[in-house]
Amino acid sequence: MTLTSVKDGVLIALESLRANKVRASLTILGIVIGVATVMTMAAAIGGLRGSVMESLDALGPKNFIVMRFDQTQLRLADDGSQRAPWEGKPPITFEEAALVEALPSIRSAATEVDAGGPAKYGSRTVPGVQIGGRGAGWPEYLKGDFVAGRNFVPADVRRSANVVVISDRLAETLFAGTPAVGKEIRLRGQPFVVVGVYRQVENIFAAVAGNFAVVPTTSAIKRLGANPDWLSVLVVPTAAATQQQAMDDVRAVLRGSRGLRPGEEENFALVRPEAFADLFDSVTRVFFLVMLVLSGIGLMVGGVGVVGIMMISVTERTREIGVRKALGATPREILWQFLVESMTVTLVGGALGLLIASTVAYVIGKVSPIPAAIPLWAIAASLIVAAVGGMGFGLYPAWKASKLDPVEALRYE
Repeated sequence: MTLTSVKDGVLIALESLRANKVRASLTILGIVIGVATVMTMAAAIGGLRGSVMESLDALGPKNFIVMRFDQTQLRLADDGSQRAPWEGKPPITFEEAALVEALPSIRSAATEVDAGGPAKYGSRTVPGVQIGGRGAGWPEYLKGDFVAGRNFVPADVRRSANVVVISDRLAETLFAGTPAVGKEIRLRGQPFVVVGVYRQVENIFAAVAGNFAVVPTTSAIKRLGANPDWLSVLVVPTAAATQQQAMDDVRAVLRGSRGLRPGEEENFALVRPEAFADLFDSVTRVFFLVMLVLSGIGLMVGGVGVVGIMMISVTERTREIGVRKALGATPREILWQFLVESMTVTLVGGALGLLIASTVAYVIGKVSPIPAAIPLWAIAASLIVAAVGGMGFGLYPAWKASKLDPVEALRYE
């Protein structure tokens, strides 16, 4: 097949689309929707994953968390009789956190417990603040800077002091640009004095959950009703220790403190940041698969339309096919001409779908913290799928055109 015949096929297909705009639009609508859906999802999920990985890197490549059980593992109960994953696993204790922090390979081990709720100052109330009870070493794990004031100290943790460090965004919301340090706010109705304002390193989690407050772990349990059964430990290894060495040391000291014999299953979990990325991949993989199936239905509908428009094209151009065969065109040349036309139709649909997806991705990137962008491999893959799909859907009409009898075709009115 020559480049001239390919060019002719493309021009004929484009002219057919131009001359029959409504029919052509309805034909490629399914393809446009299918490609736009897949590409938009690829852009959003790719951008979100990149942001998640960036956020996890900001936590430190060697850091990990000691938990009562591995909360990153997805578990599905079938009939309600399955045991909860934390059953038989005792809570992490302050004494165990102290044992971990005393290890030579550990730089800091800050306890953590959640106690969300509203924050109030005067007449201003901010609902749904992420209130975290943490040990004094928490800034070692959650990277950022104090823009005002200081962190609370270990003595504040020991005496369950009513002190709090708030995020810069929460400070702006509550105090409208006035100094926050030294003022008293209420968390879940309890008074706390602001001792510091913290700005977390920019990442998607900081953008989504910018309103947070950090109080001593003991204060969260004693004054805010946090449940000590869900205590965890944010662990930062020393610069000289590898993550695996630090995890092995922590595992050994916890097994010893809990009296676990060699070979006995651990009743605690050490969770690396990468596990959260794996959890994200597991969730988005299922979601993306569903979207892929739905968009595949759109592509199939569009493909049926392509078959229809190509069959109409063959019928309308029966005399032309007869003339070409009479002038020496081979069945193979006729076949390839109509295949090129079919592929052109689907490629136009794919290109329009990509244009729509690019626009949506641009809007997502502008109005949200997700840097959505369609990767080059996805663009190439979508165009290849569109072209191959066009070839498959156009095969029968092209074959029918190539098999027309030239004498009968010339007589067609």
